[in-house]
Amino acid sequence: MFSAWKDEKAIATLVEEAEAVSEKLVTAKPHFRDAHAAEAQVWVARSLAEGLDLYSLIDWPTAAVKRFASSARTRIAALRKARAYDRSDGLAIWLHTARAVTEPRIAPAVRDIWQQLMDAGPNAQGMAEEMLQEAGLPAGGALRIPKGFSQA
Repeated sequence: MFSAWKDEKAIATLVEEAEAVSEKLVTAKPHFRDAHAAEAQVWVARSLAEGLDLYSLIDWPTAAVKRFASSARTRIAALRKARAYDRSDGLAIWLHTARAVTEPRIAPAVRDIWQQLMDAGPNAQGMAEEMLQEAGLPAGGALRIPKGFSQA
């Protein structure tokens, strides 16, 4: 019984974290939302360079999604320690997305996050292209909503 309560509490915390990001994006100034959208796009390119298509996370085996989430948490901690907050925030978008794949109760908040990112201004694409060029990564086209996370 305690184990079930503990698991439920952990899931509720993950839902709250995703909802907090969504609310933060709703009330954010346009440049903040643009930066998040651009960083999320850069993480797509970085992952593609490693052979991972983040847009199809929902199709990955559960074990692979969990490995990605674990790796993302570790990277985010390292980026935040290095004060690379924008980069860590972009990866956090994908962490929440991966969590929503394995726990559907997180999905509504993640859908809201993606809708906010899709509402980013035209500067987001320009920012992403600059960051991709600086990182030596190929341009990957415009940011899009990952499979399974479009608004119903």
